[in-house]
Amino acid sequence: MTLPEGLLLSFYGDDFTGSTDTMEVLANVGLRTALFLSPPTPEELGRFEGLRAVGVAGVSRSLTPAEMDREIPEIFARLHALKAPLFHVKVCSTFDSAPHIGSIGHTIEIGQRLFPSDFVPLVVGAPSLSRFCVFGNLFARSGPESDVFRLDRHPTMSRHPVTPAEEGDLRLHLARQTTHSIGLVDVLQLDSTAEHVAASLQRQVQAGKKIVLFDTLTKAHLASIGRLLWQRARSAPPLFIVGSSGVEYALTAFWKEEGLLAPLPRFAVGPVKQIAVVSGSCSPVTAQQIDWATKNDFAEVALDPVRLLRADGDGAALEAYCATALAAMQQGRSVILHTCRGPEDRRLVEVDQAFPHSSSERAGRRLGMILGRILRTLVERTGIRRAVVTGGDTCGYAAREMGITALEMAAPIAPGSPLCRIYAENASLDGMEILFKGGQVGPIDLFGNILNGSQ
Repeated sequence: MTLPEGLLLSFYGDDFTGSTDTMEVLANVGLRTALFLSPPTPEELGRFEGLRAVGVAGVSRSLTPAEMDREIPEIFARLHALKAPLFHVKVCSTFDSAPHIGSIGHTIEIGQRLFPSDFVPLVVGAPSLSRFCVFGNLFARSGPESDVFRLDRHPTMSRHPVTPAEEGDLRLHLARQTTHSIGLVDVLQLDSTAEHVAASLQRQVQAGKKIVLFDTLTKAHLASIGRLLWQRARSAPPLFIVGSSGVEYALTAFWKEEGLLAPLPRFAVGPVKQIAVVSGSCSPVTAQQIDWATKNDFAEVALDPVRLLRADGDGAALEAYCATALAAMQQGRSVILHTCRGPEDRRLVEVDQAFPHSSSERAGRRLGMILGRILRTLVERTGIRRAVVTGGDTCGYAAREMGITALEMAAPIAPGSPLCRIYAENASLDGMEILFKGGQVGPIDLFGNILNGSQ
């Protein structure tokens, strides 16, 4: 017994790093996946033989509901036209969202207009990424070695500069963003038989719950959830699902359990002489990774974000930073250019003071574009073939500015952040390797692993 031929799943990611995370989970089990920056044309799809999944990396995590209304429906409609049995809206595993920005509730309401169904499954926990949902409450580590924190007590997410986590119960958090009623299939129910789990879900649906959250504490829970999702998709496609890459972990866990997947593929990349990193992340995890890199012969270029924003990324400011980075790279060194080095960095306060309230959100988008412009310049002038962008919101805007058309996974490096191969019209970019990293992702020596091509 095997999976049906053709496209199995289409997905939309509300940020860039989350989209590459989804691609990684599928590619790791041999399901060829292409990730595009806009809905692909038939000609673009034709470049990828044997596709099993197609994704579009969006930026809705940084959009207002009104901006979502202008951007998302057409993308959803184009993905709906691909007729995959599963359609997944991929959201951050730390559920970054608020009523006014990145509203997951509003995204669900948009999706249900195109994908009507009696309920929307919501799967957020992803144990492989140290994200756990228990009795509706979301828990996460702050880096690979940290303790596990409930989200509203998380040292980073509770202090997020745009969408601070004020509530750990996802049902209460989401209820501020939608009028849909929200149910739960909890860990105790998931620990029972498949029939009991299905009955628990059916009771939620019959009670009128329009969104049903699934707890996820263990990998065994993933297979139980994957079974339900696949059965629903096969009986009444397309199934509209919302959640983290826990959705793909759940589906692939069930497909493995049932023997539906081919033997695992082999990925291998070697070391390169140098890499360039541009970072817009304010996470303490990224700060620790930068600290490690600067102690291991990476050249550091600290960017002044206010100066760049006031110059709009053009002219003397951008050129001066590029010249500093190029001088280090001509000596054979890898380089890191960053706008922030941890949550205590004074530059965060300076940006907030210079660009208060909603203009600070727009400033973040513009900084992402400026970092993309800087990285493209370095690639074009040096010919390097491997690079890194960090910061969940930064990555999407940087990738768009670079002119990337599509990505495919080249090799796993750290869970949630695969090394990808670029498809682009720009010959300097086409075929090169890039890793997009969320702030909370990766070990302390991640940049060294990327340089060496190792996990």
